[in-house]
Amino acid sequence: MRRMFGFLIGIFVGWLVGSMIALLLAPESGEDLRGQLRSRSSNFMGEVKTAAETRRKQLEDQLSALRAPRMQG
Repeated sequence: MRRMFGFLIGIFVGWLVGSMIALLLAPESGEDLRGQLRSRSSNFMGEVKTAAETRRKQLEDQLSALRAPRMQG
């Protein structure tokens, strides 16, 4: 779990640094660029939420399997 959290933090930091560089070097107007960044930010956050939800579901399934009574045969 700690590795997944570190990975997500790394993605976020990389995205943030990339966004700042894009702002500084962009040939477009500030308003256009901000609109694009808002759109990309929304898409990125949606993907992160989806990935987190998927992982949470996987972990819940694993926990349920571990808690289930074992059949003795």
